[in-house]
Amino acid sequence: MPTKIDMPMPSPHLEQSRKAGDVEPFPSGKITYLAPLPLPTAVPPHGPHIGELNEVYMDFGLGSPQVFSWQLILGGPFSGAFSIAFLFPLIGGFLGLVLGYSWEDTRDSIEGIFHASYGLALITGFSALAILFFTWLHYHNKRAAIIPTRFNRHRREVCFMPEDATEPVFVPWESLSAWVIEAQGATQYGIHRQYGMGIGFQHGETLTSVEFPCFGLSLAISHWEAIRGYMEYEIHDLKSIQDPQDLQGPDDPPHEGLHTFHNARARMHQQIRDGQRGRVSGFFWYLYHIMTLWTIPNHLTEWEIRRLQRMAPNALPEVMRQWSEPLPKEQWVKPSEELTRMSAQVRALHKRQPRRPITEIFAEVQRLNPTDKRRA
Repeated sequence: MPTKIDMPMPSPHLEQSRKAGDVEPFPSGKITYLAPLPLPTAVPPHGPHIGELNEVYMDFGLGSPQVFSWQLILGGPFSGAFSIAFLFPLIGGFLGLVLGYSWEDTRDSIEGIFHASYGLALITGFSALAILFFTWLHYHNKRAAIIPTRFNRHRREVCFMPEDATEPVFVPWESLSAWVIEAQGATQYGIHRQYGMGIGFQHGETLTSVEFPCFGLSLAISHWEAIRGYMEYEIHDLKSIQDPQDLQGPDDPPHEGLHTFHNARARMHQQIRDGQRGRVSGFFWYLYHIMTLWTIPNHLTEWEIRRLQRMAPNALPEVMRQWSEPLPKEQWVKPSEELTRMSAQVRALHKRQPRRPITEIFAEVQRLNPTDKRRA
């Protein structure tokens, strides 16, 4: 889910006349705007923060629970305790043999290290498990209570539920602002770079926004492209934006679960048969899943998803539920002529200059379509 970015970053100045392609510098970096006017970015879409997606609306900001989080919660403490209790004594015995100890002395040292460390292993394992579990519980309750930002492509509107607000706010899709933030700062470990992506709007003097950190600039843009692609009827399912490893079968649910494990194992065996990976790689695949408790994380992921699905609908305001109802096709809001024309220009420029940064293409298209001319 969206989180605060560690490094202090400025708020976008949405009260000014910003548009796609504008760049706003600040002392440690810059903000690059991707909207208003959601122009195509030509970047592969990726949407890990997208939750429910159907023909009418898409929820952004939460995403579905991931198997990896349960692998970390369960497998991390188990692997740590196992290493302390068994791996450390074996390492101590190996060092004893290297130093020339007899087998009897080596065996005694292994037993001594084991008896001295297994209590520490239990304490460490259960303490880590408790900390990780209560961290999960905090975010699980928070996830169940948060009302996500919802995009309705029939109405071409976005619904925000600002913090502490009693009623949602509806924003026209083409007036929504989107930006990516690049910042860097010096730390004791060297230059630290951060990237973030955000969407929002200026409501009077209040900036309502959703922001979260990303691992790179292209990834930040790809998050926005997943939203834009859905609203412009270019994306119709979660698989295309959340399953880069293609582990979801045609009849599988649109989230991770037990099917993810079975599909990954079947693919791994097929790749070994085809010579695309070795048996050593297969051994470590099995070792990783044994150390993360096999399919238990997959079952827990499915349980968590079912629980959230039962809890989430009760939190939505009634006006938001009514707004989310499908419209007859003849009532679907159409894209503006301005967006259609400028999107075609962006695609044509990118086709001629595929290596040119998309933000420079945005800026050139904006110059070709000055504000006064567009208003006229």
